[in-house]
Amino acid sequence: MKDSYDREVNSLRLSITQQCNLSCFYCHKEGQQQNAHELSVTEIEALVRVASSLGIKNLKLTGGEPLVRPDVVHIVERVSPYVTDLSLTTNGVLLSRYAHQLKEAGLSRLNISLPSTNADIYQTITGKAYQPLVIDGIQKAAAEGFRLIKINTVVLKGINDGELDQLVQFCQQNNAILQLIEVEASKEEINGSFYQRYHLDLVPLEKDLEKKAVEVRTKPLHHRKQYLISYYDGQTATIEVVRPMHNTEFCANCTRIRATADGKIKTCLFSDNGLVDIADLARQGDDAGLTEAFITAIKNRKPYWQ
Repeated sequence: MKDSYDREVNSLRLSITQQCNLSCFYCHKEGQQQNAHELSVTEIEALVRVASSLGIKNLKLTGGEPLVRPDVVHIVERVSPYVTDLSLTTNGVLLSRYAHQLKEAGLSRLNISLPSTNADIYQTITGKAYQPLVIDGIQKAAAEGFRLIKINTVVLKGINDGELDQLVQFCQQNNAILQLIEVEASKEEINGSFYQRYHLDLVPLEKDLEKKAVEVRTKPLHHRKQYLISYYDGQTATIEVVRPMHNTEFCANCTRIRATADGKIKTCLFSDNGLVDIADLARQGDDAGLTEAFITAIKNRKPYWQ
């Protein structure tokens, strides 16, 4: 499937809950409107089955915090046969409990949020003193041998922007890629106090990484760059930079569509234009209707920054 801008759509980012056990002050809540309804396991399977039939073979389960759903392992089991790449984003608080089960159920990759290597800063950002649980979860996941683990850090100006060396060292110790993410905001919010206070332009950091890199890789999704840097004891660290703000290249190479926890196909994190409600279709197991809904939503896609 391609949209009207000739962008192939091969990836689905699917929220399975809006609930979360942290209170990160920068959270964009996946751009979802608050709604108590959550798709059932069967409805989620129907959604993924149809997406797969349209060539969407990369699936990322997200939230909220997906591990607060008691049936999360069952969800992974049900959707894994339909995709070639299945990943999950998590804040890691409950990961030590689920790491082994998720791996056995068919999960291949993990994105784990770690806002800070400093426990006090972590609590300031998340509102909870759960950092030791997250560290334990990351270590358990590393021991399970997932195909890939990424540590996600949203870079916040004046709070955690001086932790690159500590984060790199931690990722090296746990065989993980470090993913540095810009604070995001909609066009309407970029002049607001939150964005102005906490957003840090990652362009200078990326230029510095490029100078130091022994190798630079470009990923198809968003044309994100991965920088392989020789760090401690001559070991190579991989650092990926997610820089969406004002970035036309990022949007021009977006291959992702989204689905909300309550059953709506969403074309972009920051836009509800072209939102397609598929909850009833998924509940009825109406594959033909779901197919048409996906086709409509994909036609509705527009680059946010252009």
